[in-house]
Amino acid sequence: MRLLKSIHDTLKKNVLVRRGSRVLIGVSGGPDSVALLYLLHALRKEFSLALFIGHLDHGIRKDSAEDCEFVKKLGKAFGIPVIAGKVNLRDAALRGSVEENARKARIEFFCRTARKINADVVAIGHTQDDQAETVIMRLLRGSGLQGLRAIQLKKILNDVVFIRPLLRSRRKDIIAYLKKRKAAFRVDSTNKEDIYFRNKIRHYLIPVLEKNYNRNIIEVLSNFAETAGQDYDFLDKEAEKEFRRMRGVLNIEHLKNLHPAIFRLVIRRAISRVQHDTRRITYRHMKEIEDLIFNRPVNSVVNLPQGLSVKKGRICARFDLKK
Repeated sequence: MRLLKSIHDTLKKNVLVRRGSRVLIGVSGGPDSVALLYLLHALRKEFSLALFIGHLDHGIRKDSAEDCEFVKKLGKAFGIPVIAGKVNLRDAALRGSVEENARKARIEFFCRTARKINADVVAIGHTQDDQAETVIMRLLRGSGLQGLRAIQLKKILNDVVFIRPLLRSRRKDIIAYLKKRKAAFRVDSTNKEDIYFRNKIRHYLIPVLEKNYNRNIIEVLSNFAETAGQDYDFLDKEAEKEFRRMRGVLNIEHLKNLHPAIFRLVIRRAISRVQHDTRRITYRHMKEIEDLIFNRPVNSVVNLPQGLSVKKGRICARFDLKK
């Protein structure tokens, strides 16, 4: 009951759903997503929710089809419609890591499905443990404040609202909840493979931090992400004001007078106008752009990832994308 009350309070206090919301639940068959299904089903009458299940078979594991069948049986048992999709990431010639490609495929599938069924939100089973792991991953990769806010309770992706009702819940409590109800779930064998960055952090680094440095490290990192998110939101609003003041034009002299934190966010906002994805813009790239604005001569150019470049003019800087 404690976990159910926690999810109830999270949904209500953060307005993650409204009465009568149509909710697409992302169910992989793993413990977190199965628990999310059980919990939202238990709360469906109180919030008058219309529930749907979405499942994507990534085609990475040979037994992934069994996960799909498991989810379909769950849907039948709960009387909830299941929308299933399939991609083959194992044989696809894609750039980037398998983890990243799987994430993109899931987002595309959930967005497409949510539009198809006219869902108000997509509910995903990320936990507090996932949050802590993500903070460490991004810190080790050299992320700034934007990245360190990590996973958010509510986020809009491609005009679709994603919510994470379990984000303040521990994985161990979720497992205990499922065991108490004798609820079956699938175990993804890739979660045990240490070739994946997240798994190394989960299996080795976090246990060391818990044992030798802070037994509450999961909560500490999760709280840090929440605080970082609030700080980032404030700075981003200030950056938006400056961007509007410049009417979307990167005036050199105006940029030079900005605080470094606002300067970087204004630059990211300008990049987003030309190229929506700023994930590959690193600290090194930002320092190059800063050097371009403050020190380099007119007509100097900085080349950035994915065919993007920025050129310094006499009065303004301009981003261009090769097509």
